Amino acid sequence: MSPDEPASTTAERDRRRLLLAFNLSLAFVALLVVVFALQPRLPVPAMAVSPRDWTALLGLLTAPLVHGSVAHLAANATALLILGTLAGSVYPRATLRAIPLLWICSGLGAWLLGEEGTRHLGASGVTHGLMFLVTTLGLLRRDRPSIAAGMIAMLFYGGSVLTVLPHGDGISWQSHLGGAVGGILAGILFRRLDPEPPRKRYSWEIEEEKAQRSAGERDSLEPPSPDEVPVLWHRDGGDEDPRGKVVAFPPRRPQAPRD
Repeated sequence: MSPDEPASTTAERDRRRLLLAFNLSLAFVALLVVVFALQPRLPVPAMAVSPRDWTALLGLLTAPLVHGSVAHLAANATALLILGTLAGSVYPRATLRAIPLLWICSGLGAWLLGEEGTRHLGASGVTHGLMFLVTTLGLLRRDRPSIAAGMIAMLFYGGSVLTVLPHGDGISWQSHLGGAVGGILAGILFRRLDPEPPRKRYSWEIEEEKAQRSAGERDSLEPPSPDEVPVLWHRDGGDEDPRGKVVAFPPRRPQAPRD
């Protein structure tokens, strides 16, 4: 976007991008609801992540789609709706590239670090990845939308940072940790995919630039220094004396006074 683009055009484009991110997040939440409704007919244990079970690698792809209870689904759906809309509206390109990485990393964290014989399911690893993605991009980019998005993410879900640490309450901290690592990696890898918004110029900055241009124009009217003046004529080097010759002029005769 150019700095001269009308504010109305910028606002309209931002609204469209926000609406698109919200609709996509809502569509994914609707998919989770449909899958949860069909879970009695689905092989849920086979769709979950089984740590270090080479015969159950399908869970790396399907585990975020299944949930253990309505409360589990509601908590993840709310987080996905908020964080998905936030990330998709501020970083549409980076978020699109980051989702597969967050998805796989959350499953790998549970598969590598989980206890054998347990099963890990739910989209909480993806939500943690989105939170760490937004926070990392805010720290790396440090423009106003990025900082605002990072602050909003920390305001709503800053407490989730603690859930990546081991605890024994039945929550899969392993998938949370994997998603967080994926979010940080995605933030580092994709931080330049989305162009930075133009910085708002204030009136005092514009006046200062005008004053600097006026000062530059005044300086251009000053005569150059002697060293900068080009030499248009050089002394002939054939003379023996490099200083040239001294020409003697006859003395001026005094004139007779007039009457």
